[in-house]
Amino acid sequence: MDIRCKKCLLREMANEDMYHRIQRTIDAIPPKLRCSKGEYDARLELCKECEKLIGGMCRVCGCFVEVRAAKKSEHCPGIPRRWDGLQL
Repeated sequence: MDIRCKKCLLREMANEDMYHRIQRTIDAIPPKLRCSKGEYDARLELCKECEKLIGGMCRVCGCFVEVRAAKKSEHCPGIPRRWDGLQL
């Protein structure tokens, strides 16, 4: 039985293999295209408060939020956009 954790990121779930694959994807993003660690963590905290997060995925767009949050040029696809105006 596959139980999806609501409000969980992949790094918090028991599926280490999936998290490691996602982390390799994040690591492959060129550093100049990645947001800072502080912004990344703040973005993910906002994702964890969203009712559209389930099992590390955004139900608005279907992305893995940990990958989307790592990219400097990305934004929250929700309405309202949760990351807009994020102050660090």
